[in-house]
Amino acid sequence: MDRTERFYRIDQRLHASPGASFARLLEELGVSRAQLKRDLAYMRDRLNAPIEFDRDAGGYRYGEPQDGPRYELPGLWFSADEVHALLTMQHLLVNLEPGLLTPHVKPLLQRLSAILGSRDGAKDEVGRRVRVIPLQARRSNVEQFSVVARAVLKRRQLAVDHYNRAEDRRTTRTLSPQRLVHYRDNWYLDAYCHLREGLRSFSVDAFEAARLTDEPAREVPDAELDAFLKSGYGIFTGRDVEWAKLRFSPTAARWVARQTWHGKQRGTGEDDGSYVLELPYADDRELVGDILRFGSDVEVLAPPALRDRVAAELTKAAQRYR
Repeated sequence: MDRTERFYRIDQRLHASPGASFARLLEELGVSRAQLKRDLAYMRDRLNAPIEFDRDAGGYRYGEPQDGPRYELPGLWFSADEVHALLTMQHLLVNLEPGLLTPHVKPLLQRLSAILGSRDGAKDEVGRRVRVIPLQARRSNVEQFSVVARAVLKRRQLAVDHYNRAEDRRTTRTLSPQRLVHYRDNWYLDAYCHLREGLRSFSVDAFEAARLTDEPAREVPDAELDAFLKSGYGIFTGRDVEWAKLRFSPTAARWVARQTWHGKQRGTGEDDGSYVLELPYADDRELVGDILRFGSDVEVLAPPALRDRVAAELTKAAQRYR
């Protein structure tokens, strides 16, 4: 590691455990005795670090600040391991939806690469060795996404032209944005809708236009947001909640038993290896889709309305192949 990294390691050690021994510092830094002495002297004499040796504790610690300039390590600094982790995080962000966040993350990538130096090659290696595969992601407009993000963070109202795919209908709405949600490779906005006078969750890619207004956003307490938006299943919300009871075959149970479908789910293993999953939902659209993808490996036990809905969908699907 270079000298700057050693300075930060020494600083972290003295803050974490006053009385750090010379031998402990040598082991952690992997340098010679002479080099460690030079580093400690440089931090004391040039950076004004109040490092002193505590004979009772048998190690080094920070004492009272000395006269002169305030002790401060230079600049924003990351270790090599931290930079590698940040590069990986940057790669994940860029690939959540290609092109959407790239303009905003690119300056960070350039700074991280500069910290490592051109010979490290970490940036290229991350791109080769870490794969992010978006599945069924719907493309959002970069400029509109930026407007939505600014509205969320600046706590301003947002005027949007919204397209409802299910009803093939367009409306103009004023929203008080509460938070952005990345769910199943797509972006959603939890907001108070002034048109409907209630909380709603909107797919960001359904905004055909978005404009920031000068009006402050209406604030909704987190507890109220969670009570409404987290009570249902998936992205669909509602206060009238029912509980679904699903039995998965022993084969499917090996996967489902380790999955989280809902924060309040209940699961029980049965003697034959099958698995019974119980979870709340307010709107069955997304839940029905998740049930159907398991085909014959799942049976809806309750409630009757959900069982009938899934059975009807399976019957219609089977008729297409006759």
